Amino acid sequence: MITDHYLQAFLFLLPMGILAGIVSTTAGLASLVSYPALLAVGIPPVFADVTNTAALVMTGFGSMFSSKKELTSHKKELIKIFPLTILGSIFGAWLLLSQPASYFSKIVPFFVLLAGLLLFSQINKSKSNPLNLTRDESMENDAHSPVYKTVISVAILLVGMYCGYFGAAGGVMLLAILSATTTMNFSSYNAVKNVSLGASNLIATLIYAFSSHIYWGLALPMGIGLFIGGYIGPKIVRVIPDKILKIIVSILAVLLAIDLFVKAYF
Repeated sequence: MITDHYLQAFLFLLPMGILAGIVSTTAGLASLVSYPALLAVGIPPVFADVTNTAALVMTGFGSMFSSKKELTSHKKELIKIFPLTILGSIFGAWLLLSQPASYFSKIVPFFVLLAGLLLFSQINKSKSNPLNLTRDESMENDAHSPVYKTVISVAILLVGMYCGYFGAAGGVMLLAILSATTTMNFSSYNAVKNVSLGASNLIATLIYAFSSHIYWGLALPMGIGLFIGGYIGPKIVRVIPDKILKIIVSILAVLLAIDLFVKAYF
């Protein structure tokens, strides 16, 4: 039997999910909307995080259907990133379940702030292509030393770990890395980011399903909304200039970091 409380939560989380899906697939900041929304309906912080991760899987599916053009052209990048984000998410999920909630809430603001600053540093990045390769088909790290490639791989692995641990602004972190290491345009590496982190969330969810408590009844409306928003977001990214998107995302990440810092320490 559906209670009035659940119906109210459903009607609240569905539109919040749509908004979060759009924010996720345009800015990498779904948790700016979805995580506080789950807290607002009464889920404790760590359980809100794992429920949020479960719902975010649907963003990956929505963006995948909406970004077929970009993804078809960048299978090579997906093959490189997928294993790293998935492996990282496994360790991140274990870390979340093994660390106290107080530690969890106090460290997150610094990760979010770092994400915003990383992307901000890429706002005026030149899109020059000294190798004369097609911009949408080249990765700059292919022309660098093995050490450089290893550093980038480790950075992506850490992003996957962070997404398995919490995920707020994890998309911003991956956007910043891809912006610094690829000659693809924003809509292309944003599509790669969306699907890669969707897979990361799926792996983390499978772990949480057996080792934590996911509020599936509340993940459902959030997930439906995230799928819809995830489908809409890539279409928006195609028509907004890269620089404007990066500025907006950076500002939102810093504001989220400040909000989470205040809540954790005051």
